[in-house]
Amino acid sequence: MSSTPEVVLRVAEARPRDVGRGIVRIDRGAMSKLGVDPGDVVEIEGKKITVAIVWPQALEDEGAGIVRMDGLIRRNAGVAIGDQVKIRKAKVAPAKRVVLAPTLKMGFEIVPDLLEYVKSKLLGRPVIRGDIVEIPVFSASLQFTVVSTFPAQAVQVTEETEISIRSEPVSGELTIPRITYEDIGDLEEAKQKIREMVELPLRHPELFKHLGIDPPKGVLFYGPPGTGKTLLAKAVANETGAYFTAINGPEIMSKFYGESEQRLREIFEEATKNAPAIIFIDEIDAIAPKREEVTGEVEKRVVAQLLALMDGLKERGQVIVIAATNRPDDIDPALRRPGRFDREIAFPVPDKRARREILQVHTRNMPLAEDVNLDELAEITHGFTGADLAALCREAAMRALRRVLPKIKIETEKIPAEILNELKVTRMDFMDALKEIQPSALREVYIEVPEVHWSDIGGLDDVKQQLREAVEWPLKHPEYFKEMGIDPPKGILLYGPPGTGKTLLAKAVATESEANFIGVKGPEVLSKWVGESERAIREIFRKARQAAPCIIFFDEIDSIVPRRGQRYDAGVTDRIVNQLLTEMDGLERLEGVVVIAATNRPDIIDPALLRPGRFDRLIYVPPPDEKARLEIFKVHTKRMPLAEDVDLAELAKRTEGYTGADIAAVCREAAISALREAGKPTKVTMKYFLKALESVKPSVTKEDLEKYKRIAEEFRRMLS
Repeated sequence: MSSTPEVVLRVAEARPRDVGRGIVRIDRGAMSKLGVDPGDVVEIEGKKITVAIVWPQALEDEGAGIVRMDGLIRRNAGVAIGDQVKIRKAKVAPAKRVVLAPTLKMGFEIVPDLLEYVKSKLLGRPVIRGDIVEIPVFSASLQFTVVSTFPAQAVQVTEETEISIRSEPVSGELTIPRITYEDIGDLEEAKQKIREMVELPLRHPELFKHLGIDPPKGVLFYGPPGTGKTLLAKAVANETGAYFTAINGPEIMSKFYGESEQRLREIFEEATKNAPAIIFIDEIDAIAPKREEVTGEVEKRVVAQLLALMDGLKERGQVIVIAATNRPDDIDPALRRPGRFDREIAFPVPDKRARREILQVHTRNMPLAEDVNLDELAEITHGFTGADLAALCREAAMRALRRVLPKIKIETEKIPAEILNELKVTRMDFMDALKEIQPSALREVYIEVPEVHWSDIGGLDDVKQQLREAVEWPLKHPEYFKEMGIDPPKGILLYGPPGTGKTLLAKAVATESEANFIGVKGPEVLSKWVGESERAIREIFRKARQAAPCIIFFDEIDSIVPRRGQRYDAGVTDRIVNQLLTEMDGLERLEGVVVIAATNRPDIIDPALLRPGRFDRLIYVPPPDEKARLEIFKVHTKRMPLAEDVDLAELAKRTEGYTGADIAAVCREAAISALREAGKPTKVTMKYFLKALESVKPSVTKEDLEKYKRIAEEFRRMLS
């Protein structure tokens, strides 16, 4: 062995696309030193020896002295991230026979089709006795231990290799940890912090002794449900190899005096005996709420006990506490100080890049059709957490399964290999699944926005352009605004006579900008309870921030933000105005959230809202002119069977003062009249339209128009 050149490299986690492929990546310098080319097999020596195919590093990793390998190869080599391994060129022979055994008891029998399938997935893969291999089966995977190989050395599976699988697991064989860092899409910052705070103290306590400091004692994970808090805690336990014990908040509570505290003490004592250890407390807000806000004595005593255990007189040794919650503000503040929870790590709702990584993780073992584009899916899944994306992939897979179910006789036969190979998840499966899976960050305020496009709105070209600039550009291309050194508008107020299309424009903006949409009907915010209305506004903005990019649309906003000082109630609307002012332009930045409001009474809205920084754009939506009316007639008669004598241009001339809603009513009335006379579907002639004009009158008078023109002038003067 001594004559074989070898390199010593530090272990790093694999890139998502490499997971499960049996490959390691090292830099080109190390490859030339070892005398290997891409695709050759190398031997990796940690606590154990394993083999893998070698590929070159990405350019950004060149010269970093690292080897990237997935959790399976790390397990086979007996190493963790940050450890050093020796790598050398392997002597590998073609395998004549490979015997596998499941790591867990299998609930089905081994048939020739399964052997063929396993072999097809292992072709070209190097293995050595004692390795664990993973075989993707739809969106899950089966794990097998390599019990023996012939010849008895590192071998590569070929077409001639005979594969056999034992039905019983190998006795005493440990199952591989189910969750590694590669199973968590994105969250790079959280993973890095966790390594510094948890892995280093547990594996190298001497570093902290040398520096003369105590290692961190506790980490608090917080963020919306489904963002990966519990998953990362499980991965940490698996990767560090530490003793791991989990406390689900509510299950330690007891009705007997002193028993809850006793359970906590026992858990900490057990962990101290088995140090290095990790104690994971899920939903910590259930057992450590703010003491001044709870009435029960038990909760107060449990909090006090937890405080004493985490930072009392008794030394805790190598025990680290990780806690997770989606309600960090409900936890007793005494816990959130250095010495107890030293670090707090935020788990945000994933952005587009993170969503792509998460989708990669969940579709890793999934047979995807060629038309599936993960970038496209990441683009349209705003507000989806990791758990939502996992559910989306699962639902898409179930839809693919439903397509082949008619070809399978479930009771009588084994599933043939050709059907398994035919099973592919298509883009359409994902699109159908998207209709069923809602983003959980928006679940309480989520509304389905009807598909309204700019082409469905006749006229109003100037208004549409202003909305594109104010809403679509900042949400779709925030980098443009950064490069120009300006902040995008925060709010847009659409005002004008009733029926001119203000709400329709808001729907079109939501559809065209592909953003999340929260619709708020003005009056429904009001509550008879003091403070509830303001809380409703706070909650709406909090959810919108979590699910950015997001549009909040307030319809009939005049009902909740009239001028302050004109008291018609107990001061509720005054407080709502104040809350809205601080949410839109307070100390907390509003990023990726645009507020659109619609009203036909702009004159009664509080003037403080109408300044730049709150509603930056005040857009007048006028009744349509003749050209716009012709466009609106075209939109509303698009699917109508019109007779040849119908002259839409003539109708546009005759409808001076009609709004978009009035014209829609005219078209509807004409069609119903034609139906009434014929008693069956028929062509609509010009006479029916003229008849409809007699019964549907314009809803905007000249006085109304004058009033809105005066208001528009006043706004222009106010902003200039």
